[in-house]
Amino acid sequence: MGRLTYTGIENNFEIEERTLAHLRLVIMNKLRRDESFMMHLPHGDGIRSLWVDASMPLMLTFHGSKNPTINPAWIEALMASANSAYGLQLVREPDNTIVHDPAPRA
Repeated sequence: MGRLTYTGIENNFEIEERTLAHLRLVIMNKLRRDESFMMHLPHGDGIRSLWVDASMPLMLTFHGSKNPTINPAWIEALMASANSAYGLQLVREPDNTIVHDPAPRA
């Protein structure tokens, strides 16, 4: 399991590392384009909504030693969600798609 920490220790989200790797790419690309957005993540028995902006402290922590495989179709689905009026939410990974192995971690 990985962890996404937003603006302090009280906002920790335990997220499966492969999912977190896909979220990292979407978040990185949105912020690189200077695009703020709303993100919705499961938290306890509900969902917590976060405003993501380049000025907000955000940390993604991976505990595994290998980079998870990346599914470009899932990135596209997550990016479409992030670009919607509702904001980024965890959408299901599309089936029957090609995944790419990223470069090994340094």
